Amino acid sequence: MKKTYHIDVDCANCANLMEEAARKTEGIKNAVVNFMTQKMILEFEEGQEEKKIMRAVTKACKRVEPDCEIYQ
Repeated sequence: MKKTYHIDVDCANCANLMEEAARKTEGIKNAVVNFMTQKMILEFEEGQEEKKIMRAVTKACKRVEPDCEIYQ
């Protein structure tokens, strides 16, 4: 399943770090963060609970960019 989220991030480098952090999160098959459009596209692995995985993604992203926000 793929879902698109709106993000609030300050710089392109931070967006790249968020993308890398999201990709490394268990339950995420692929992640793409676009700084220009302020969007994050996540592809979840089969059978994963979206809310649980999103908590982990948000936590991982906040480690690399504490000011970032992810909106559904």
